[in-house]
Amino acid sequence: MIRSFSAALIAVACALVFTTPAFSKTCTRLGFSVNDYGKEGPIRDAKALLDKYIAQWTSEQGIKRYRTGRKKVTCELFLDLIIFDEYTCKASASVCWNGPPYVVEKDKALKRKKKSS
Repeated sequence: MIRSFSAALIAVACALVFTTPAFSKTCTRLGFSVNDYGKEGPIRDAKALLDKYIAQWTSEQGIKRYRTGRKKVTCELFLDLIIFDEYTCKASASVCWNGPPYVVEKDKALKRKKKSS
């Protein structure tokens, strides 16, 4: 009984190992900065523009399905004026997808140069 259970367990483990996809989950962290008066406006704008940037970036990389992690926003005081303050806020988030890692544009340009030479 134990021997047949062990054999079945080994068979299931081998099946799982050999049926895993060739590409695993790949992630990168993207960010977007906004500089504006007040604090709530730059926070809201940084989050909204980060969403647009993520959509644009994944489209350029040929990534159709992706998942965005929790957005983190940090703000620093840029100008401290008596009547109003100006802040620089940076929103960042992890972007993950199933597939190979993306190739940086500089690497693509180098590959094109090598092919044409």
